[in-house]
Amino acid sequence: MLAKKIKVLIVDDSALMRKVLKEILMTDKEIEVVGTARDGEDAIEKVRLYEPDVVTMDINMPVMDGLTSMQYILNSYPDIQIIMISSLTADGAITTFEALELGAFDYVAKPSGTVSANLYVVGKEIIQKIKLAYTSANKNNLRERANRYKINVIKKLKEQRSKIETINYEVSKVVVIGVSTGGPGTLMEILPDLPSDLEAAVIIIQHMPPSFTNSFAQRLNRVCQIPISEAKAGDILQNGRGYLGPGGYHLVVRGQNGLIRLPTSPVTVYMPSVNITMESVLNTYGGNKVVGVLLTGMGDDGADAMVKIRKAGGITIAEDESTAVVFGMPREAIERGGAEIVLPSYKIADAIVKAVRSN
Repeated sequence: MLAKKIKVLIVDDSALMRKVLKEILMTDKEIEVVGTARDGEDAIEKVRLYEPDVVTMDINMPVMDGLTSMQYILNSYPDIQIIMISSLTADGAITTFEALELGAFDYVAKPSGTVSANLYVVGKEIIQKIKLAYTSANKNNLRERANRYKINVIKKLKEQRSKIETINYEVSKVVVIGVSTGGPGTLMEILPDLPSDLEAAVIIIQHMPPSFTNSFAQRLNRVCQIPISEAKAGDILQNGRGYLGPGGYHLVVRGQNGLIRLPTSPVTVYMPSVNITMESVLNTYGGNKVVGVLLTGMGDDGADAMVKIRKAGGITIAEDESTAVVFGMPREAIERGGAEIVLPSYKIADAIVKAVRSN
């Protein structure tokens, strides 16, 4: 039981959504809904009035949208945690990723559009993320990462190199990156710094709804030096390319030619599962060709596989607590002995390059 209740402000232009969200949150004795707001401008006023711990923020609203409102709030009240409540659309996904890069803690996807009367189906997830934001968020790093993003994103876009579409079926090494809560912003710090001539295939496993992964892959592809796409069944791993695991499937690699398969079993808490992907790559290529990377996220997905990779002679890298938005997955890998190298997020790209170039 928490020492005090978590004060939550609900922001949504739909009266129905405000009502449903309030009903969901009132089922938990550790949460207090201190107020509601009908648009982004109203949200700024209500934050001043109620001083909430956490804000649930709709994205598409009149007068002032959620993204703009969020930036005003975080600039004035940097300790408040914001959870975006977004629609399962391509536009909703893109705005959500931008919000995460600018300092939002996490997001929850509405199950059926902007006005989702069935929001109750994700009620448990909303409550869980509010509590996680209040108890476990790395507030300092969220602020620092947002500042780094604002400074670097335009530079990265301007310096974007033309992606060389050469085919190289001889995969030298495979880098498998596992990440969950806080992942989109963290990946935007790491992946753009991987060079276009990287002699490794890069597999990214981000816990994310199925309708979001394609938009996220496109967003990564625009700012990265290596081409990145949502993985498809039948793709073959190539050096200097990135493959984002699609939501709702596992990504496994079969055969020495690196053929990607996307099974839907076994059913696990997270699909794709970091453990399943890392183990399939390890079984296919052997430890000396694998680099395992585990970043921010709650739970322990990937920790056991990191131990196996390290024991088999692979190189393993975990994100340090100083930058992890939620120090769950990397902590589990470290405590189990699965992390050979522990670094803050902004040093991980260089560590990946060094690991790929090592013999």
